[in-house]
Amino acid sequence: MSKVRYGIIGVGNMGSAHAGTIFHGGIKGAELTAVCDGLPDKREWARQQWPGVAVFESTEAMLASGLVDAVIVASPHYSHPEEAIKAFSAGVHVLVEKPAGVYAKQVREMNEAAAASGKTFGIMYNQRMNPLYRKLRELISSGELGEIRRTNWIITNWYRSQAYYDSGSWRATWSGEGGGVLINQCPHQLDLWPWTIGMMPTRIRAFCQFGKHRNIEVENDVTAYAEYANGATGVFITSTSDAPGTNRLEVTGDRGKIVIEDGKMTFWRLRQSETEFNASNKIPFGTPEVWKVEIPDQGPSPEHAGIMQNFTDAILHGSELIAPGEEGINGLLISNAIHLSTWTDDWVELPFDEELHYEELSKRIASSTFRKSEPAAPAMPVDLSRTF
Repeated sequence: MSKVRYGIIGVGNMGSAHAGTIFHGGIKGAELTAVCDGLPDKREWARQQWPGVAVFESTEAMLASGLVDAVIVASPHYSHPEEAIKAFSAGVHVLVEKPAGVYAKQVREMNEAAAASGKTFGIMYNQRMNPLYRKLRELISSGELGEIRRTNWIITNWYRSQAYYDSGSWRATWSGEGGGVLINQCPHQLDLWPWTIGMMPTRIRAFCQFGKHRNIEVENDVTAYAEYANGATGVFITSTSDAPGTNRLEVTGDRGKIVIEDGKMTFWRLRQSETEFNASNKIPFGTPEVWKVEIPDQGPSPEHAGIMQNFTDAILHGSELIAPGEEGINGLLISNAIHLSTWTDDWVELPFDEELHYEELSKRIASSTFRKSEPAAPAMPVDLSRTF
């Protein structure tokens, strides 16, 4: 195979943007050969946008055409696992948009289908391409920061007005999206959190507020507290109604502290580990010597195009995936645990009872305000530089 023939499942904002990137030659070794969408207006729009590209009404028809080697799943959240499983069954490689799904139970089924197919499976975690977070992961994995003791992430610059929520009946509903800020805006941070520090929480206690300052039914203000097997703790705070918001990640280890904020990384590095200092220090108010290190600019991030190029290279040349699809469940487990902790008003141990989570989610879906009563507008490409 000299080129990967791509099909796009869902010509919404993200699907149309990915299609455009491939169609215009943005990914080496890739070509756009097909797209599919259930809405006639979107299919007609696609024909005008990408001349010569086959347009299908259904995923099944596109997969049966023999025109695609790989698909990008960019359909609504709930359908991500379902569409991916169809593609794996047809012997096609799959790159799925975030989130991997809405609840862990369905994502496990997708992961099992991927493993059984033997096909390349990736997820569009474009922030794994961000040099800042790649550098953070490197500093932690190399031991430069020492053993992790604490993480704090305040990510409240996801401002969304009521007009945003009113722009679609599916938005911010349990039936339409399956959640709010955790499932829509924060999947990247919920992925980066365990990916950068190299470990998952063992238990979580969380407090979600639903429709705070907004007329919506899902969570838009969250505070979560996590504990880890090594004794470390973490706090995750997010909101869509703070103005101005903050995006600040702090990771404290035995050898110092790293802060990422305003696109910059600062490393407060201890000359001697805190453990060693504490064992030898005899001065009552003594503190470890610390050096403030401004980490040099790591350069621009290739974002979504970087993930698509890596995925294409994995198919063609066996390159290692930066964002394996199987890892999409990690961030989702955290968001599911946050929801479940709030719903049960209790701690949630990981792994948690996924059936219980699904039962609680189903109760909220049953009473959701979302009903499929209005057609979606034709797709317009999204500005990928503004999706994080």
